[in-house]
Formats: sequence, C-alpha cells, structure tokens
Amino acid sequence: MKKLKKLLFRFVFCIIIVGSFSTLIVGYSESVSNSFDWPSFRGDQQLTGVANGRFPDDIELLWTFETKDAIESTSAIYDGTVYVGSLDGYLYAVNLETGQVKWKYQATDEIKSSPSVYENTIYFGDEQGTFHAVDIQTNQKKWIFQADAGIISSANFIDDRILFGSYDQCLYCLDAKTGVLIWKFETEGYVHGAPAIVDNLVVTSGCDGYLRIINTQNGVENRRILLSDYIVASPAIYSHNAYMGTYGNQVIAVDLKAGQILWKYEHPVKQFPFYASAAVTEKIVIVGGRDKMVHALEPKSGKLIWAYATKSQIESSPVIVDSRVIFGTSAGNLYALAIDSGEPVWQFTVGSPIIASPSVALGKFVIGATDGVLYCFGKK
Repeated sequence: MKKLKKLLFRFVFCIIIVGSFSTLIVGYSESVSNSFDWPSFRGDQQLTGVANGRFPDDIELLWTFETKDAIESTSAIYDGTVYVGSLDGYLYAVNLETGQVKWKYQATDEIKSSPSVYENTIYFGDEQGTFHAVDIQTNQKKWIFQADAGIISSANFIDDRILFGSYDQCLYCLDAKTGVLIWKFETEGYVHGAPAIVDNLVVTSGCDGYLRIINTQNGVENRRILLSDYIVASPAIYSHNAYMGTYGNQVIAVDLKAGQILWKYEHPVKQFPFYASAAVTEKIVIVGGRDKMVHALEPKSGKLIWAYATKSQIESSPVIVDSRVIFGTSAGNLYALAIDSGEPVWQFTVGSPIIASPSVALGKFVIGATDGVLYCFGKK
C-alpha cells in the first residue's frame, strides 16, 4: 500500500468513450472465463484470453500490493483471492477487495510460472524445476514434483490431470491429487508456453518449431505441424483452430483437425518476434508484438483489421473483456483499446516494465510489474 498515494499523483491519462458498452459476442461459452474467477494464465482451458462480464466505465487504481522482487507472471483469481508469484520466490494470496495479504508460500526458487487453481489447490512451477501443489485454504504443501530444468510454463488441467512444460524439453502430465507422473512427452526444444486443451487433446508448442497435438490420456502424439520458427507464446484455440505468434516475426493459424496451416501474417515493414500469446474470439484475433504494436486480425483469413502502435515492446498478452482489449508494455504503460477500432479509451502509467498479463474477475483486473508491485483496477 505504500506506493498508492504516490501513484495517485503520477500521470494518468483516461479517455472515456460515451455510449453503449454492449457485450461482445465471443462464441462458445465454455471457452470464456466466467465473471467470478480467472483460474489460470489465459482464463480457460483453450487459452483464449477472453473474460466474461463488463468493462467498467470509470477505471481507477483501487490498491497495490508490494512483493520483494519483480512480478513477471500472470495472477490467478479464485473465490475473491488473487494468487501471484514473484521473483522473490514467494507465492502470495491477496484479498481481491482490499489488497491485504492472506498468506504466502515459499518456493525453492524464482517464480515465473503463472499459477493455476484447480479443485481448491494452487499449482505452479519455479526456476529450480520444482512443481508445487499448495492447499489454498491452509497454504500448506500438498506435494511437489521435480522436473529436470526450470518451469516457466503455466499448468492446464483436465479430468484430475495437470499438464505443464519445462525447459528440460518435456511436457508433463501428473495426477492432480498425488503428483504422481502419469506420462511425459519429450520434445526437441524448451517448452516455454502453457499447453491448451480441447477435446481431450493437449496442444503445445515450443522452441523446436512444432505445434504438437497429444492425447491427454496416454501421452501419444496424434499429430505435429512444423511452424519453422521457435515459439515462446502459448497457443490460443477457437473452433478447432490454434493461433500463435512466433520468433520468426509471424502470427500463424493452424487447423487442428486437418493438421494444416490456415494462414500466416507478418507486418510488411516491422519485422519483430511475437512473445505474447494471442486473445481470440469468433470475430477477431488480438496479439501484441516486440514491434511495439497490437495487431487485430480476421480469424479465418489473417487479414489485418487494425493495428495500434505503442512506444515500447509488448510482451504482456492481451485480454478481451466486454468491448475492450487490455494489456501492458515494457515502458510500464497499461492500455485499454476499443476492440472494433483499436482506438485507446484508457491509459495508466505504472513506470516499470510490464511482462505479466491482466487477470479479470468481479469487475476488476489485476496485473503485476517488474517493480514487484501488484496493481488492482476497477470502479470505486
């Protein structure tokens, strides 16, 4: 809370667009995070980055919470509590309404993996390669699992199974209750991003340049699609198509059923990698790049709908809520853009680089920055 008074005197630019804030139709409801929780990195199993609910007309900074080192991962929100990891090696549980800490849990190393909540347990990995399962009520360790290298990938879950990647080049599937290894799949490169899940299949990409489709029950690879360049971003899935940016300066759409690339998009002038994951609905794909731009693409064709230029690189993955797109930049600016035009409707400066992505629930959104501060915004 120490920085709250100071932040209120910082430069705040806020433009409110007058008119109706009609809810955006986003397609399949099961692929959209409900308005009460944001249980994992991109809000749902398909990693769509879409939140339900409305975007407040008047956004204000509600509170801040300070950790002792940078926050690079995305928070989870469950049952009115924010769970956030820090490079100080602690996972914090923070009250969403007040910003007061409930408890903290010490990991074995820095936490860059975004936590995921499943069945009253919080799951995350650390830089030591330790994967933790922690009871959200008691903050006591339920079990740990040791991978052979650091874990930045966030976990996804299906049928009491937890799936995540590691820098040991493996995708792991564990029993969520016991931590016992069910299977692991060895790729040919680091697995940085979170795996997506659709139709009992796990879709994962990594630094070997492949998009892989793997059976969640037995770990058998059903199909692989060569994307040529290595991928840090997590795949976002909508209607059996996967969308992701690459380090080859492209955004790629893949038909998962056919196993074919639908389209590739790259800016005609600015050639920079895409680190952030996409947000996707039936009507639009949104992705930010190290070219300092947010690109809005047509899902079926990859045609550019609009682009918005910021003044710094974008590694924060955008989130769609209502008719707005929210994200952060490496210059420490937060933006909300109108989804139909890309015009800015709100901006806030925190002053430190933002790598983490927004988490949205109960009419609020939270995001961490490299100054070690967790920021919460909403309507007072």
